[in-house]
Amino acid sequence: MNFPEQAEYYPLISITDDHFHDECGVFGISNHAEASNLVYLGLYALQHRGQESAGIVTVEDRIFHCKRGRGLVADVFKRHDVDRLQGRFAIGHVRYSTAGGSATTRNLQPIVVDTAHGGMAMAHNGNLVNGVEMRRSLERRGSIFQSTMDTEVIVHLTALSRCRNFPERLVEALSQVQGAYALVALDEHHLIGVRDPNGFRPLVLGRIGKSYVLSSETCALKLIDAEFIRDIEPGEMVVIKGDKVESFYPFPKRKRHLCIFEYVYFARPDSTIDGVNVYESRKRIGSRLAVESLVDADLVVPVPDSGVPAALGYAQKANIPFELGIIRNHYIGRTFIEPQQAIRHFGVKIKLNANPSVFKGKRVILVDDSIVRGTTSRKIVKMVRAAGAKEVHMRISSPPTTNPCYYGIDTPTRKELLAASHSVKEMKNYITADSLAFLSMEGMYQAINGRADSGYCDACFSGNYPLPFPVPELDPQLTLLQEG
Repeated sequence: MNFPEQAEYYPLISITDDHFHDECGVFGISNHAEASNLVYLGLYALQHRGQESAGIVTVEDRIFHCKRGRGLVADVFKRHDVDRLQGRFAIGHVRYSTAGGSATTRNLQPIVVDTAHGGMAMAHNGNLVNGVEMRRSLERRGSIFQSTMDTEVIVHLTALSRCRNFPERLVEALSQVQGAYALVALDEHHLIGVRDPNGFRPLVLGRIGKSYVLSSETCALKLIDAEFIRDIEPGEMVVIKGDKVESFYPFPKRKRHLCIFEYVYFARPDSTIDGVNVYESRKRIGSRLAVESLVDADLVVPVPDSGVPAALGYAQKANIPFELGIIRNHYIGRTFIEPQQAIRHFGVKIKLNANPSVFKGKRVILVDDSIVRGTTSRKIVKMVRAAGAKEVHMRISSPPTTNPCYYGIDTPTRKELLAASHSVKEMKNYITADSLAFLSMEGMYQAINGRADSGYCDACFSGNYPLPFPVPELDPQLTLLQEG
């Protein structure tokens, strides 16, 4: 069998977690004297949704102020940057790139443009399945693109609309695109939030005083002491002007398909998405995992940080002690210096380290949220064995990830996904565990209080893509057949 690259040493500048990554997070606020400061804090709370770049746009007296940069929120914005972003309306964005490639300067969001109708700014979380098709059509009509992002397609379509006001122009633009989006937009008079008709990506509405807040997750509302009002519904547009908010449903109704991986990994544990608390759902997932794949062991240990709630649920259900045997270093930047002298598994060790006093002579159950390529799982299992574990049993709190996502999640190709071409036994042997088990699809849905037909997208596990791909050469179903 062909397995992923097994080199023991590799350049640290390119190291990332072996996980799926959400593309980005969005945040916006209306009619507040500290709009830029509150958006900065909101983006700080949404940092887990994107670490490559950050940006904020404000508007004051028809003048748009913008600050964007590569890196973490705290690195991009200093105190003087936030102070210069004047205006009572603001939107912000954190990015982890998928469509549009890496976070080069021209691919930073929010996008700010001047049009015949006036200025506007826009930030978007998701991918358009007909983005390439629409881009080609716009280029044939003379549009000139400055970036490679789907967001700019929506901007061009909005600018070309002849409708009478900004909300109507945005509706006309979004009526021409298909795919996943949670979108915040700003003109001289309105703050707008839109969630795609399938509801792939989350978006919530909050309030602080007389100001309204839009956010990808509820955790960002808590940081600024904003009151959670409700989730934006799939296909809903909220238009905020001054201290008033109006709701519209301008798009044909479609079946809801919220990304189920929000509950497994993407969302912060202290968020609530579509009425389901993420932390509690992950604990229930771990409990169900224990029912399905219990094994005799002395300890349950999470792979931090994403594996912690599921490991707690597993340990409580199995009545096995829970221990934090793997310690995570939270202070790793995106680049650092690799020692000239080779150190085994250095890339993992600098982020995760096993505590020998916990593992020595013990039978251990390691709980993680997923296995993507399997390279990191392999190194972690070896690290735990080196710390003295007698047995290492890996338990995964989701089904095997066998298919890439095309709706706004950064995923490898199907060829790179270990579960796409290897049996569970082969995967166990590759990661060198004593046993390996995944949560069943049924168990995952039961844990989040749903059913497979209750309105979620699980294409990364099932291969059932809810939206077709109009450009044949981009159709993932065709790709799957070709990769066969």
